[in-house]
Amino acid sequence: MTRQVLAAVSVVIHFPRGLVVLACVVLGLAAGWHGLVRRGTARVAALGAAAVLGAVAALLLLARDPLITVAIVGALWLALAAARAAFRTHVALADAEPPQRPVLFFNPKSGGGKATRFHLEREARARGIEPIELTRGADLETLVRDAVAAGADGLAMAGGDGSQAVVAAVAAEHGLAYACVPAGTRNHFALDLGVDRDDVVGALDAFVDGGERVVDLADVNGQIFVNNVSLGLYAEAVQREGYREAKIRTILDMVPEVLGPDAAGMHLRWHGPHGHEHSAGAAILVSNNRYRLGRAVGSGTRPHIDDGLLGVTVMGAPRGEGSGGRGLQRPWREWTTESFDVDSDGPVAAGVDGEATHLDPPLRFRIHPRALRVRIARSHPGASPSALQPDGMWDGIRVLAALAAGHDPRSPQPQVAQGPSRVPSSGPTRRDRAV
Repeated sequence: MTRQVLAAVSVVIHFPRGLVVLACVVLGLAAGWHGLVRRGTARVAALGAAAVLGAVAALLLLARDPLITVAIVGALWLALAAARAAFRTHVALADAEPPQRPVLFFNPKSGGGKATRFHLEREARARGIEPIELTRGADLETLVRDAVAAGADGLAMAGGDGSQAVVAAVAAEHGLAYACVPAGTRNHFALDLGVDRDDVVGALDAFVDGGERVVDLADVNGQIFVNNVSLGLYAEAVQREGYREAKIRTILDMVPEVLGPDAAGMHLRWHGPHGHEHSAGAAILVSNNRYRLGRAVGSGTRPHIDDGLLGVTVMGAPRGEGSGGRGLQRPWREWTTESFDVDSDGPVAAGVDGEATHLDPPLRFRIHPRALRVRIARSHPGASPSALQPDGMWDGIRVLAALAAGHDPRSPQPQVAQGPSRVPSSGPTRRDRAV
């Protein structure tokens, strides 16, 4: 909403130049989209036109009052930085007894070798945590189950989110304490749990004097995931050879196949929030709790991982009973639900916590409320960076006014550790092998 208000104000103040700038922006976006969904000369020409229109808009903004324009941009940047600082999260977690026989599993290759760079094996031993390295060809799930059989009462994983899901699934199945050590590349699960991604070694203190929170897990056809499962554009891209080395290029190359004028579509069938059957356009994202999307602050994070609901986001052009034959209804739709099913005529390409796989239809997504006991170091935030952020502009103004007056209306109460619900051991889980 803020962006729309600023655009309208700019058009009025700088009329008619503001109207020309707005037209350049709209036409540039249209040309850019046209270029993305096509190949060859058509793509080059359309993207070139988008770049020219963007440059013209920028020059028109800077030509008359460059200092004022720069000042406005700087003020907006400072406002966003101040908002992030004002809504910074740090919650009080419930007290918990440290595990007596904690084990840390670590992938030395993950995150460009973070486990080795931060000497996690040595640091774990110094804290009384037994380190177990995931070596080439070793099966992570087997290692975890063997450790539990030998008496481990706390399980930690230093690796990517795919590895985190394997360890979290076993921990939830046995009701054991789990700790996420952010030694992967992006560490999305750590971020939304409230683990400081820049403090890899400090995350080990979760098993020394850390607090506890209980969060949800989700599964698709019995396979646990901690973040999300993507179907469609991104899922097709991660299957391609060379994706890891050139992610953006691979995704861009996939766009014409999925969204172009000659695209065959994903052939996925699902029911929307009102019960109507649809077929997917560009992509479906099913997440363990809802993601915050389209916001200036906190976008791409989950405010909570304990709401007991899946987040479903559909991007593209869903068609079906509820579309009324109008084709494209809206570019993006999202809702929450306890379960979600997707059907297809054949195996479905999927990205499960960012890892490429194929799933046999029908795909059945389910949420497991309060399934995982998570330990987090006391010095870490303890909740998602968007956990305390307001949902809209007016709510933000109200909260900021209260903060300026010396009190915080959003301050969370210390979390109380209650027994988690067990995740049953059903179906095969993803097995992670070191490479």
